[in-house]
Amino acid sequence: MHKEDIPTTYYGVPIEGFDVFRRCWKECLDKSDYNNRRNQVNSFNSKNKWTKRGIAIVPLKFNVGNYPTFMHQAGAMVNLYLDGSVLIHHGGVEVGQGIHTKMIQIASRVLGIPVDKIHVAENSTYVIPHATDTAGSHSTDMWGMAVKNACDTLVDRLAPFKSDKPDGNFADWVSAAYFSRVNLSVIGYHQTPDITWDWATKTGRPYPYSTFGAACSEVQIDCLTGNHELLRTDIVMDVGKSLNPALDIGQIEGGFMMGYGYFMLEELLWDKDGTLITNGPHNYKIPCVRDIPAEFNITLLRNCPNVRGVYSSKGIGEPPFLLATSVHFAVQDAIQSARSDAGKSGVFSLETPATADRIRKACGELNFTKL
Repeated sequence: MHKEDIPTTYYGVPIEGFDVFRRCWKECLDKSDYNNRRNQVNSFNSKNKWTKRGIAIVPLKFNVGNYPTFMHQAGAMVNLYLDGSVLIHHGGVEVGQGIHTKMIQIASRVLGIPVDKIHVAENSTYVIPHATDTAGSHSTDMWGMAVKNACDTLVDRLAPFKSDKPDGNFADWVSAAYFSRVNLSVIGYHQTPDITWDWATKTGRPYPYSTFGAACSEVQIDCLTGNHELLRTDIVMDVGKSLNPALDIGQIEGGFMMGYGYFMLEELLWDKDGTLITNGPHNYKIPCVRDIPAEFNITLLRNCPNVRGVYSSKGIGEPPFLLATSVHFAVQDAIQSARSDAGKSGVFSLETPATADRIRKACGELNFTKL
């Protein structure tokens, strides 16, 4: 933890919103009941030789966005039709993270119409060229602002017709604008402001903002086989003012489980000729239903709006991936108890992924004479 009044990163950039970081940490400690469970884990380990439990809590600070600066730009096209429907073109790629849904929500909020009147077209470089990568967890920030920019322009163009017929509906105003030869197709554009970085002086702002979080995980390991079970995980995540809590919670759950696979299961192996052996589901293990924590609690931190995000939201997707390190550290904690019983002390190595054989070996030589 930083102790300075204005903490900075190791490369000298001030950490804005560090109070949010502290809130995530404290709330995770409280909601996970970490201190009491720490004592319960110690009690369990004192009574069990071949089964051990471990618990760990980790904080997170994740810089949202991409570098270099030119990647912080986005375009969108919004078209209005005479029946009152809306079609959105944007450059973000939908891969299950819900970006299309959020674009529809943003347009609905600006235009003041139901979401079922708004549609998103498939990605096309014919319409939106030079789309920035859908990466860095800032896609909604960029294309959302581009969509908002286009919709704001359309609202301004419809304003005179809305004023002339205040009791009309959206389709009435669009039709009136069309017959008055008003352009109902608008290109929106957004470039993230204040993004600069000088490598020589190490000054500037390489990213628009940071996302914070904390996770506490408890595991149980079998010292004889190296198998482990994820008993419980509590996550407190800062997502600003969420555009869609259901989507954001799903992203947190999915990102965490993806990280769990990376840190605990997914081992790459090659034969002596350099051929990849782990090339299919029979020998490359990804997380499955039984790997999900038996108790999985997600909390979105409240009252932490992000002044740099669309409608005060924050990007989410990649940040929770790193919170899965809490499982790895919890396993280390359990192994430490086993090693202590075996008379071993000091630092030990547990590489990632922490597969069953690595956990078993890290526990050290076991004394079976008292079985």
